[in-house]
Amino acid sequence: MAGKSPLQEELSCPVCTEIFRDPVVLKCSHSFCKACLQKYWEQKERSLSTAGSEELCSLHNQELKLFCLEDQALICVICQTSEKHENHKLQPVQEAAEEYKEKLRTALAPLQEKLKAFNKVKLVCDQTAEHIKSQAQHTERQIRMEFEKLQQFLKDEEAAKISALREEDEQKSQMMKVKIDKMTEEMSSLSEQIRAIEQELGAEDISLLQSYKDTEKRAQCTLQVPEKVSGPLFDVAKHLGNLKYRVREKMGTVQYSEYWGQGVPHSHCTERIFSILSTS
Repeated sequence: MAGKSPLQEELSCPVCTEIFRDPVVLKCSHSFCKACLQKYWEQKERSLSTAGSEELCSLHNQELKLFCLEDQALICVICQTSEKHENHKLQPVQEAAEEYKEKLRTALAPLQEKLKAFNKVKLVCDQTAEHIKSQAQHTERQIRMEFEKLQQFLKDEEAAKISALREEDEQKSQMMKVKIDKMTEEMSSLSEQIRAIEQELGAEDISLLQSYKDTEKRAQCTLQVPEKVSGPLFDVAKHLGNLKYRVREKMGTVQYSEYWGQGVPHSHCTERIFSILSTS
């Protein structure tokens, strides 16, 4: 291959030896391809990082190749001849590391077993917690269902009691209406008699005397004044007397639920309900 001309040499990157691509001029007046310059610095930084990862002895700037078992410290080959480490048991770093790794593996095994035991217990606890939650939710649903039954029972009882009350109200009201209508009719007849006699009293003497016998007969009233209504005609005691006790007794006949059938009767719940009703 023919050599480059002076102009080509002038326009070539010293790193890739190719014609400049996106050239960059440094303060020292040298020129490089921008990509070549970046690649160079990346490689330079990696090499510095690798070199810095090797630890050296702070006293002798030598590689740490030995481990002092007495002082539990890394030392270099010069340190082992010092008075500080005289007659100390030493091991190569790799050998000491393997020995300590084995010790850590031995110590790690029971920890791992213990973690497995913890995991088993936690699994049981998690399952128990879920079971408790499920039981609580199921029991809550049962409680709501039972109270809905009790509430419906109380509503039905209320409706029955009110229906009986209204039926008696209708009967007693009808009875009083008949009595009032009869009295109204008799009072109207009596009022007519009174008006007729009052008219005769205002008549002429001759006319009065002529019709006296008829007027006298008319004045003889055969109507009987009805007895006064005494005492309450409505049987309040029938509807309110021992109401809570009677409802409680009826409620006691309600069948046990699946939960209460295990030993907790409805009466326990009804006692709670009536204790609430008693304070309301």
